[in-house]
Amino acid sequence: MKKVLAISTLVLTVLISCKKATDTEPIQIEPKAPKEAEIVEPAGDQCYASNADGNAIELSFNVNSHQEVNGKLSYNITGKDKNEGTLIGNMKGDTLIADYTFMSEGVSSVREVAFLQKDGTLIEGFGDVVQVNDKFAFKDKSKLKFDAKNTLSKVDCKVE
Repeated sequence: MKKVLAISTLVLTVLISCKKATDTEPIQIEPKAPKEAEIVEPAGDQCYASNADGNAIELSFNVNSHQEVNGKLSYNITGKDKNEGTLIGNMKGDTLIADYTFMSEGVSSVREVAFLQKDGTLIEGFGDVVQVNDKFAFKDKSKLKFDAKNTLSKVDCKVE
């Protein structure tokens, strides 16, 4: 019986001393710096243009800190009506995917556009499209083709 009492007293003493030690020490929580990937600076206004064989394409847009894009796009292609409109989309890595809402021949239309950023230029992407809710969208974005002949070069933005 003395052994059980001695062991119980010893265990109780250890438990009490451990509890008192944790009660008196404050817990320190160190704030951690945000991960580098979480710090995204807005890219600001960007402007690109192409003028080859009488075909002119002009694109100006702004990218915010959430990689959301808004801007203006216009096509003036030989033998076709000029169309110009607004661009709303997102940057996904080095690729801009956006809805282009434009007027052509008095009709408002929406189609999805894609541009790949490469070496200070934008290369327009093309692929199969499907019509979904009055909008033409790419059937499979992973199969887009970016042809260097559809390259827009970076230009100074015009002040409007």
